[in-house]
Amino acid sequence: MNVRKFIAATARDALRKVKELLGPDAIILSNRAIPGGVEIMAVAASDMEMIVPTRPENKRTNETREPGDYSVRLSSAPAPDASRAPQFAPPPLKPVASAVPPLSPRPAPQIERVTTPPSQQRPPAEVVSSEVMEEIRALRKMVEQHIAGATWGESARMEPVKTEILRQMLDAGFSPSLSRELLAQLPRELDRARALAWVKARADRSLQTLGSEADIIDRGGIYALVGPTGVGKTTTTAKLAARCVLRHGAGKVALITTDGYRIGAFEQLRIYGRILGVSVHLAKDALELKQTLLDLQHKHMVLIDTMGMSQRDRQVEEQVAMFDSSNAKRVLLLSATGRGDTLDDVVRAYGGQDLAGCILSKVDEAASLATALDVIIRNNLRLHYVSNGQRVPEDLHLPNRAYLLHRAFKDVPEASAHRLEGTEPGLMMASAGVGVAAAGGYRG
Repeated sequence: MNVRKFIAATARDALRKVKELLGPDAIILSNRAIPGGVEIMAVAASDMEMIVPTRPENKRTNETREPGDYSVRLSSAPAPDASRAPQFAPPPLKPVASAVPPLSPRPAPQIERVTTPPSQQRPPAEVVSSEVMEEIRALRKMVEQHIAGATWGESARMEPVKTEILRQMLDAGFSPSLSRELLAQLPRELDRARALAWVKARADRSLQTLGSEADIIDRGGIYALVGPTGVGKTTTTAKLAARCVLRHGAGKVALITTDGYRIGAFEQLRIYGRILGVSVHLAKDALELKQTLLDLQHKHMVLIDTMGMSQRDRQVEEQVAMFDSSNAKRVLLLSATGRGDTLDDVVRAYGGQDLAGCILSKVDEAASLATALDVIIRNNLRLHYVSNGQRVPEDLHLPNRAYLLHRAFKDVPEASAHRLEGTEPGLMMASAGVGVAAAGGYRG
């Protein structure tokens, strides 16, 4: 039997070589990926009978054997006793005719070894081409969408109230993850109005806010307002300073800015300080900040306005470390108009143990508050204030939970281009990697 080895860049090329050399009926013995391609061991169909192992010819023993019995049991034969050995040689035994003629000895397999010069070796190739894998992914996506649509329809039939509230939450801007969590234990017997109230109550328990009894204006301390560009850090700093001045007096408040890059940043904060009657200081680095805070340690509240930078900027880590070493508590500003994935990136970049909470800005500019509250709830942030305008200090308020949740769960008008229709909510849940049955409530 001749076993041949075939090496090629892909499995398709190797199979073509096998067919050309051994014929279309060739037998594939093995295949495996090797550096540079694929290796296939094959044999011609005419040589397959030689793969069956032959039984070795049995040796003759002094046991009594039945006709046709060719098994040999040397271990059961009695050992000869030298003391009782006969003094004469026994007559030679006649050969026993074999009922089956012995098979011819099997030749050793001839293996063809093909070596590829190092100069012609190719990099490891995929057994399955990228085009095939792309087709498989597209087919899988089509199947998932088909299953999601069918499951969504069945869920709408079995639990229409739960499915409708899920659609409303997705339309408003809630993430599939939080929507699934809030709807997980919704009782089936509730109608739409009571079910919506039940979900709002559960969201209310998950939302952490700062009450009037824990207002940071009364507690005092050192707070640094951080966040990306354009979220209103400087204006919010002035609003907090004005609230503290009205309650404790101008002599108890001081302002610091670390923004030495933006043109007019220090001048803008100094104008607010002149109006409020509080001192304003500039700290360009961590050493100046530490010295300035040491000089202002007698103040009831020190507010630090920081330089806005992208959440993907490497200087964010340096800023976090600077405030950590100065014992300043950071308050993160989140824009209510931001996308959910963008706000998640901001929280990840500016998070840390010294993050005291967040302030939600631009509430008046947002069509819905669902996305922002979703990020706050999922990241376990404490909401200190909400800002809904540019007026100082009128447009800064302690969070009104009922108002915020009402804005978040407000249904999108039917004429809106952002309203999901038909099976689109199910497809959205499927694309987000969340089971429609688990999210929609259908349990088969």
